[in-house]
Amino acid sequence: MTHAIRRAALATLLLAAPAHAGVDAAITDHILPGFTEFSNAANALSDVAAQDCTAQAVAPAYQEAFDAWMGISHLTFGPLEDQGRALAIAFWPDKRGMVRSTVARLVAEQDAATATAEDFAEVSVAGRGLFALEYLLFDPDFAGYVAGNYSCALVQAVSADLARMAAETRADWSGYATTLQTAGEAGNTTYLTEKEAAQELFTALVTGLEWTADQRLGRPMGSFDRPRPERAEARRSGRSLRNVILSVEALEDLARSLANGPIPETEAAFATALDLARDLDDPVLAGVADPAGRLKVEILQQHIKTAKTNAAAEIGPQFGVAAGFNATDGD
Repeated sequence: MTHAIRRAALATLLLAAPAHAGVDAAITDHILPGFTEFSNAANALSDVAAQDCTAQAVAPAYQEAFDAWMGISHLTFGPLEDQGRALAIAFWPDKRGMVRSTVARLVAEQDAATATAEDFAEVSVAGRGLFALEYLLFDPDFAGYVAGNYSCALVQAVSADLARMAAETRADWSGYATTLQTAGEAGNTTYLTEKEAAQELFTALVTGLEWTADQRLGRPMGSFDRPRPERAEARRSGRSLRNVILSVEALEDLARSLANGPIPETEAAFATALDLARDLDDPVLAGVADPAGRLKVEILQQHIKTAKTNAAAEIGPQFGVAAGFNATDGD
């Protein structure tokens, strides 16, 4: 082996090892704990609903489950993409009001799909998951039900279905983690190189930041002449800003897990964005309808975008990757 060939081989090994290490750390420190937390929270929600299905009783467990979802909602590939689980768990943005109309139809018709888990799994994604449950628990048109009626059974069915999907996704990640960790090895037809696995996670990071900036903040911002605060995510349950904060916190955690070296500019951007968000004091982003309030949200949005730009500049080169196609592209 010539000196040049040995040097090239060594360079290849030095590049490959950090990519593998970053993927391993992201899986061990961020992904698997996040899916376990979500499964546990969804299971607790289902248990509460089974014991007392009233909105007042279920609401705190609902908030906990939504909190846990925000820790993994950016990981839309693999097990969450399979069987359309991500949409069934959280159908948003709901541009045509399909969640409300589907929930209203289920209640009006007293749809028999609530009878078995198998039947309910066939219900439209707009009638399942966190946003269907939000209508049932927090919207005045639906939340006044009493124990024993159809809406009670529907809350129990949605909660049990959510727990089932969360448990299945957590279980599937046990195998999918190996798929990511063995990227480039013989027989791995999903990730043909180690770089592809790193790119998958890097894309989730960058796309997650973009999604929060453009959707969670951008949709209620609308335009200066036509703000749309009614479009804020999860406004009925009062958690629009909370979702932004939890999402950015989760993405910061992913960035730190994935990085194989110092990322000072990325960490600084995350810190500034989180400080701004925590100081905003606007739970449902209603302030976008006021010029001063809108300016605060615009500044927050820009700093989240800065975190994305800095992550691309500091983390991407560590693996020689750039953001690729993501399941949320084009939404």
